[in-house]
Parts: sequence; C-alpha cells; structure tokens
Amino acid sequence: MGRRLKENKTSKFQQSFNIILLFLYIVLTCFLLFLIFRYHILAVSYFNLILSAIMVFIALVALFLISNRKAKKLTLIMLLLSIVASSLALVGVHQFVSLANHLNATSNYSSYSISVAVLADSEIGNVSQLSSVTAPTKTDAENIKKLLDDIKTSQNKDLKVEDSSSYLAAYKSLLAGETKAIVLNSVFENLIEQEYPDHAQKIKKIYTKELTKTVEAPKSSQNKAFNIYISGIDTYGPISSVSRSDVNIIMTVNQETKKILLTTTPRDAYVPIADGGNNQNDKLTHAGIYGVDASIHTLENLYGIDLNYYARLNFTSFLKLIDLLGGVDVYNDQEFTLLQGKYHFPVGNVHLDSEQALGFVRERYSLANGDGDRGRNQQKVISAIIQKLTSTEALKNFDGIMESLQDSVQTNMPPETMVSLVNTQLASGGKYTVITRDLKGTGRMGLPSYAMPDSELYMLEVDPNSLETLKTEIKDIMEGK
Repeated sequence: MGRRLKENKTSKFQQSFNIILLFLYIVLTCFLLFLIFRYHILAVSYFNLILSAIMVFIALVALFLISNRKAKKLTLIMLLLSIVASSLALVGVHQFVSLANHLNATSNYSSYSISVAVLADSEIGNVSQLSSVTAPTKTDAENIKKLLDDIKTSQNKDLKVEDSSSYLAAYKSLLAGETKAIVLNSVFENLIEQEYPDHAQKIKKIYTKELTKTVEAPKSSQNKAFNIYISGIDTYGPISSVSRSDVNIIMTVNQETKKILLTTTPRDAYVPIADGGNNQNDKLTHAGIYGVDASIHTLENLYGIDLNYYARLNFTSFLKLIDLLGGVDVYNDQEFTLLQGKYHFPVGNVHLDSEQALGFVRERYSLANGDGDRGRNQQKVISAIIQKLTSTEALKNFDGIMESLQDSVQTNMPPETMVSLVNTQLASGGKYTVITRDLKGTGRMGLPSYAMPDSELYMLEVDPNSLETLKTEIKDIMEGK
C-alpha cells in the first residue's frame, strides 16, 4: 500500500509538473510567434508558417498526452526540450528587434548646442556680466533666438545682439578685441576649424544650451525598389550630432533585378541648399550643418527623386564595420600615398583593414582628380562592404554586426523593412550587381558661400549633362531597366 501510494504521488507530481511546463511553453510560443509575425521574421519559403505549425503541433500533442495521462516521462522530456528551443529562439528574435529599434532610436532627431563664448583668458565668467553678444542673425536667427530666450528666462538677462556676417566673422572679431562675447553654434565650429585649427583652446564657453532638431519620418517604399541616402559625417562620437556630410551617396536598390546604383555627389558640389540654407547656392557638405533633412531635401531637389530612407555613419562606425567584416578588398587604379605618409596604396587589388580603409576613403590631396577620385574610392569601399554584407556568412552574423554598430549608426529604416531585406536575400540568394557613378563638374574658386560668406572656398560647378545622365540612370534602376 505504501509503495502504491508513493507511486500515485509521483504520478500526480509529474502530471502537475507537465501541466506547468505546457503552460510555460504556450506562453513562450505566443510571444515568439507574435514577434515573428509582427516583424515578418523568416517570412521566406513559408518557413515562418511551417515553424508555427510545428510549435502548435507540439503543444497539441503535449495537451493530448497530459489529458489522457499517457507517456508522462516522454511528455516531460518533449516539453523541456521545446521550452529550451523556444527560449533560445525568443532571445535571438527579441535581441534582433531591440537592436533594430535601437538604430531607429535617434533617427527622428539630431542634437547640437549653441553657446555664449569669450576669450579663454577673459575675466568674464557669466552672461550676467555681458550687455551684448555678436552673432550672425541673418544665417542662424532661429537658434540664436532660442539661446537668448533661454538666457532671459533662466538668468533674467536680456542681451543685445550685434550682427555679424557669419560665425567665422564673429570669431575673428572676438580675437581682434572688437567684441567681448560671441554666440557659437556647435555645428559651425568645424567651419571655423578650417582656418583656426586651435580655435577651441582660444575660447571658453560660459553658457550653453543643448538643442535638438526634428527629422522627418521615412518615405516608405511600396515596391522592391527604393533610394537610401548614405551620409558620412565628419565627426567621431554620438551619431545623433549635427555635422557636415563629407560623404553623400544615393544608394538606389532594386531587389527584383538585383541591382544597386551608387551615385556620389561630391562634397564640394555647388548646389542650392534646402531648409536652413534658404535655397542659396553653397557646398553640398554645408547642408549637413542644418540637419540631415537639409541634406536629404537638397539631393531630392537636385535629382528630382524621393529618398525613402537614410543611414548616417561617422568615422567611429566606419572603423567598427570594416573590423567586423575582416577587412575589405578593392581594386586601386592609381598609386598614391596618404598626405601624412602613413599608408601607401599600389595599383591593383589591395586588402584594407579599418585604419587603411579610413585613409583610403578620406584622402584627396594625393589623388590626380582630387575630390572626384576620393568619391570613387568611397564607392569602391562601399561596394566591397555591400558584397560582404550580402554574403551568407555575413547574414549568419547579422545580429553581431548590428549589435556592434548600434551606437555608431543612425537610420530611419523601420525594423520591418530591415527584416524584409534579409528575407528577400535569403529567398533569392546571389550577389547584387553594384554600379557606381559620380556627378561631374568643374572646380573653381570665387563662388559665394551662404554659410561662410567671408571665406574663399573651392567649389565644384555641376555639369548639367552629367546631372541629367544620373537622373536617367536612377530612374532606370527604380523601374527595373
């Protein structure tokens, strides 16, 4: 009797434990299937449906066995293995979704700051000691007003503004002793650095206001063809920082024809700058100082297209990406040495690690055609990256790549679209044909700059015939020709 009673207790315990395991498995399965269908994960060759059917089948079999009090040990083992598998899958899927959302986290805004600055050795340490500041109200009126309004509210100080033609002109007047204090927008500091590399050591900021700029939502594509604006910004650190865009590439992707067109617009291209540039002609790179929207709208207006998504990479992320891919291989068509002499690149196929690749895409002074050749070198490296990223091995390590870049890449491409691209590549396989093009023009000095009216800058006057040719090529790729 005692032995039978003990066996009954064991049997009841196994039965109860199996019920708990089944409940846990159903909960995990529901969460996993929700994420899979919410983000269309593995939506290729009906794999998501097959997986769902298998998971439901396991639950039904377990329910049948538990209800009929059969094969309790087998049920226990089956449920434990299924829970482990579901848990691992759920962790992986959740990690991917979290990473994709992280890349989107800052996509709807850009950050920058605006300050009141004085000379480094000035006795002035607070805005309350000032009666006026010098600032370029004609080119940056909105941000200057935000700063002065904040000072009035928080410091109860109403500062008068002495107008200057630009931030560079204001800085020069500060150095010359013509003014005691200036307003300084952080995104314009790179422009000042071109003439005064040590400017940061010559001043001190006595009041700073952090600002953000809203970025438009993506223009979702309804078909298998779309345009991505790739922006390479000239700063290290936070990817959300407003900065000049030294790399400006339109990536036109057609998933059906397996074609990618990379269209490079040189940073020095003299074009109407949208938004904060007031449609005045200036170097394309200066569009970035008004936010990523200004760069997008400038290129949209120039080529007569919609840029569906954007991706911003700074130099930090560039280094990380090349390292993750184990370097890249490119064909170098002209021998050159970096201006600093650190690296030498012979003619022929060359393997580039992260530091070499960064030098390869940034150098222009040692190249025969300057910025034009630099743009073509950038295209070569991006093409090499695309080929590696679309390989089977890279897709297997997709989560690792995404995780390593999460703090250095900013994109407004929704997670669902990212997953769709992966699904399409898994379903079709094969490599993309990458075509590279660049906008041609004639370089010259003497053209006026809206952002830097006091400076003599190199500009590239756009060749109208080249522009029309590129417009046609982009349209053809979009239409599957």
